[in-house]
Amino acid sequence: MSWRAATEQALYAKNGFYRHVGQPARHFRTSVHASPRFAAALLSLMPDAPEVVDIGAGDGRLLAQLDIDARLIAVEKAPRPAELPGRIDWVADIPSEITGLVIANEWLDNVPVDVVELAPNGPRLVEVTRDGTERLGDPPGEADLAWLERWWPLTEVGQRAEIGRPRDEAWADLAKRVRRGVVVAADYGHTLETRPFHGSLTGYRGGHQVVPVPDGSCDITAHVALDSCAAAVPETVLTTQRNALRALGILGARPPIELARTDPPRYLRELQRAGEEAELIDRDGLGSFGWLVYSLSAKIGL
Repeated sequence: MSWRAATEQALYAKNGFYRHVGQPARHFRTSVHASPRFAAALLSLMPDAPEVVDIGAGDGRLLAQLDIDARLIAVEKAPRPAELPGRIDWVADIPSEITGLVIANEWLDNVPVDVVELAPNGPRLVEVTRDGTERLGDPPGEADLAWLERWWPLTEVGQRAEIGRPRDEAWADLAKRVRRGVVVAADYGHTLETRPFHGSLTGYRGGHQVVPVPDGSCDITAHVALDSCAAAVPETVLTTQRNALRALGILGARPPIELARTDPPRYLRELQRAGEEAELIDRDGLGSFGWLVYSLSAKIGL
């Protein structure tokens, strides 16, 4: 079957990877795990939000870090964690209408996509078995060929691409559901100038990058064509996490050394804060993530 179909089954079928409680926290570290300041910075985009919706909520940690008088909605395929605060609603599907702040942290990279490879006779879909064995199949359909030509042109035999059209559609669909509010998707990705020659499809298990095998034993993910997603909703602002968080006051500045003498406990707290912030805006790490921001409320200064 195609990589898109195989990934859908491996991640979201009855016994799929994301059907188990708390999977993200067991296998990879996100901005949510790095610091509660990430959630606080996102909330500052719409502090009066009547609803906060977390798409792909994992273990619900992001919403649990928010102490606000708003409806908190976690959207996740896995069962509700037993220790999750009762104030958080747990649903399997994105609400049809949303008023408030929507956060999709590392969600789009898990929207399944087809993989193609340029063969001597043109682009061909890469098919895969449950044990990870690949072969080349039929050409992509017309809509996917048009997407490739515009967003990821293949020029050399052996070059690969992931067709990002399902991610574009997912981002556009999410934006349409918001009646008033702000939507943020944060993900690792690339743009037309930086597409990887062999594509970016990979797996994660136990905190380590592994060969992607669609048997449900590992996360399967691919970088997001961020510019294509942004074009799917013309009002979208595309920026980096580093630039966005710095604009929201996350600077990673170390406290003055004099504070260590005058107020050692405060100095240690401030030093911890600086370390957490530095990780969030690291230009070679989480700070290099792309942010897609769509606003139907006040203009945001990102």
